[in-house]
Amino acid sequence: MLGYIIDPFQYSFMVRALIVSVLVGVMCPVIGAYVVTRGRSFMGDALAHSVLPGMVVAFLLGISPFFAAVPAGVVVALLMGTVSKHTGISEDTSIGIVFAGMFALGMVMLSKASNINVNIEDLLLGQVLGVTQTDVYVSAVLAALVLMGLYIFHRQLVFTTFDEIGASAAGIRTGVVEYVLLGFLALVVVIGIQAAGIVLVMAMLITPAATGYLIARRFVGMMFVGAIVGATAAVAGMYLSYYADLPSGPTMALLSTGLFAAAALYRVKWPRSRD
Repeated sequence: MLGYIIDPFQYSFMVRALIVSVLVGVMCPVIGAYVVTRGRSFMGDALAHSVLPGMVVAFLLGISPFFAAVPAGVVVALLMGTVSKHTGISEDTSIGIVFAGMFALGMVMLSKASNINVNIEDLLLGQVLGVTQTDVYVSAVLAALVLMGLYIFHRQLVFTTFDEIGASAAGIRTGVVEYVLLGFLALVVVIGIQAAGIVLVMAMLITPAATGYLIARRFVGMMFVGAIVGATAAVAGMYLSYYADLPSGPTMALLSTGLFAAAALYRVKWPRSRD
């Protein structure tokens, strides 16, 4: 049994993959708790697609996708909020417009960039086994920045999440808090793309957080349970993909969905009121 546990990590690429996967499994549900509670799940999916132009630019420059995708994600997140605020159209409409336009731009850029060898399947479904040591360091730094930022702004974020009007009356600048959340979300999405890919990062962002919502009684508890579920799905997914020869990103997403299904069945059978 010990051999089965240790064997995959005799390879350095598996160690790097495990570190990044755990970071994704923890960070996505933590920020996802705010997203799920606010009913903003579409935002995460839109951001994951919208950073594609930044990633293409990184490939053209021969640098890690992080160095271009992170600023691109933050800019796109702020753009989504700005379009809605200054045009009067609904937020989901502005998200859809920016999402479709940026993803289309990225695909056009990718089709014209003949000097880069990028597998579109890796972008969509993730390739965590291909992360470099630099990617690990950058992911860890970004994760630390997000955790620190969430700790600093947690009270304002929770207040505006549950009572935006009351938060505004209390003197909290809700618009600024909204942009802060979008910036953090962009950082987490970029981290998640490396492991789960553009399409499947949505599962790691939303599903563990939703599982925490079903189990925990309080918001902070929801964040902790979501992080545990996400990390469990990430680690188990790495082992399963190694021994069963399965794609790592989809395997992690499927395990996360399975844990949510188990929590949902439990909650249906033993319902309880929330505090």
